[in-house]
Amino acid sequence: MLTPPTSRFRSRLLPVVAGGVLAVAFVLTLEVRPADSASDASANLRKIEEAYRYITEAYVERVDSAQLAEDAIEGMLAGLDPHSVYVSAAEMRSVRESFNASFEGIGIYYEFVPGRESRDTLVVLMPIAGGPSDEAGLMAGDRIVQIDDTTAVGFDQDLVQRYLKGPRGTSVRLVVQRPGYTDPLRFTITRDQIPLHTVIASYMVDDRTGYVRLQRFARTSHDEVRQAIQALRRQGMERLVFDLRGNAGGLLDQAYEIADEFLAPGQMIVYTDSRHPSNRRQYRATAGGAFEREPVIVLVDENSASASEIVAGALQDHDRALLVGRRTFGKGLVQQQFPLSDGSVLQMTVSRYYTPVGRLIQTPYTVGDDEEAYFEAKRAIREAVEDALAPDGGMVDGSRLRTADVPDSLVFRTDGGRAVFGGGGILPDYLVRQDSLPPALRTVIGRNLDDLFARQFVQRSGFRSQWEDRRAEFLRGFRLDDATFQQFLSFAGENGVRVVDTRPPTATVAATDSAAVGRESVLVRSEARAARAEIETRIVAFIARRLYDAEAFYPVVGRMDPVLVEALRLWDSAAALAERR
Repeated sequence: MLTPPTSRFRSRLLPVVAGGVLAVAFVLTLEVRPADSASDASANLRKIEEAYRYITEAYVERVDSAQLAEDAIEGMLAGLDPHSVYVSAAEMRSVRESFNASFEGIGIYYEFVPGRESRDTLVVLMPIAGGPSDEAGLMAGDRIVQIDDTTAVGFDQDLVQRYLKGPRGTSVRLVVQRPGYTDPLRFTITRDQIPLHTVIASYMVDDRTGYVRLQRFARTSHDEVRQAIQALRRQGMERLVFDLRGNAGGLLDQAYEIADEFLAPGQMIVYTDSRHPSNRRQYRATAGGAFEREPVIVLVDENSASASEIVAGALQDHDRALLVGRRTFGKGLVQQQFPLSDGSVLQMTVSRYYTPVGRLIQTPYTVGDDEEAYFEAKRAIREAVEDALAPDGGMVDGSRLRTADVPDSLVFRTDGGRAVFGGGGILPDYLVRQDSLPPALRTVIGRNLDDLFARQFVQRSGFRSQWEDRRAEFLRGFRLDDATFQQFLSFAGENGVRVVDTRPPTATVAATDSAAVGRESVLVRSEARAARAEIETRIVAFIARRLYDAEAFYPVVGRMDPVLVEALRLWDSAAALAERR
């Protein structure tokens, strides 16, 4: 089963949309044979039964036998890998019921990150594009700490559904902590129908270049991607940017079919390895792909996981696409669901995914590591290779292997002989490091000022009627004038942000003005002017979303997207790969 990145550190979670659960599975057959001899297996089972009986019958206090059984199962799984988890019968009922429910809610995938004293924190895995949370400005990684007047710390899945799910048109207030930001952020989100499309943007960047952004791999994704490519071809597309950033995964069959559109017949897409022969599988491309020869650039980042990594790894190994961005998440274990007698499920790893040249997609882990140790190890592996091969970003330089301290076990060769690298996840060919945002832009994004101002701007007298039938013209050239930018600064001051001429010391601000504590509560005019192009681009992108639809956001914001802008300079390299075919 391919899911968004999850682990035993993150509770017993299937991918969930608040207001509707989307569980995805690729069923694998498995012939289970005990690793021990029959006599050893019987003896070990008898030992477990004896311990269970002693505890339930002789312990000083009465024990909840059902909870004891669940704890025992979770204990066994804890010694396996980070992604093998136990899903209770109640959680499975919620999953099944949600398939029959209306997809109305706030529109997020979420997960739980364990906290102190078993009080889990609710974290946004990704907002559904075009849904209420996306419209409101929630982002991947946001930690929801309060829902209406109730703390969300320590919530379980049932409580999340109870508080976030609701009829279309009703509202919910959220308080979130955003990584890298000091101040909590507040959102009021109106529940609505959740859009189910997965291609969230498809447009021509210029006369030759098409752009397709896929947010997740669901049942319709292959059809959507193929249709988008066909539509862009009719508009003159000769080369494609395929954006998988933030795509946390989904169905394996959709990843296979989408990769197949780019590869020649017979080429390996992905293979699985396992101690069980029935779970050793190979997936190869077939004839008739929609885009087998033209130049392709694939964008990836640290939130591209699972199915995204299968597609990116296959295209890189066969020299079919140039990968640009940051190293992917590193989720390459295959889970299968094993039902238990009470309706609960063991979601257990049965095999591992490998790219065509043999790279293990899964980030290495040590059984028993806690969450912090797991992700710290992942960072260390990545940084060692990236610092050696692309210390300042840019093209990953395989010629540095002779002087860089990169283990031979992490070096693989593509069909054309290029060096590519293992160690968990997929390292792109061109690394775009994540620079810190300018302080003014951090404030604007953190406080959602760009979207809030855009909502107000669209309501100006006559504006909508002036532009609603001029989409192409708006996306191509609409700009804000000086007076409007000054109005934006005034708007910021009226919405909880202190607009000042110079940035005050944090300690002074904290001591004199509790409303302005934290750098996200202060907007310095000179810094805002320096970041004016980025701020205005985001405002115009949100205006486009309000005027037209969610897809209209991307052609505008793409003009200031550092990864996309960098990628568009690399067509010579992408074309050179395409010419090898």
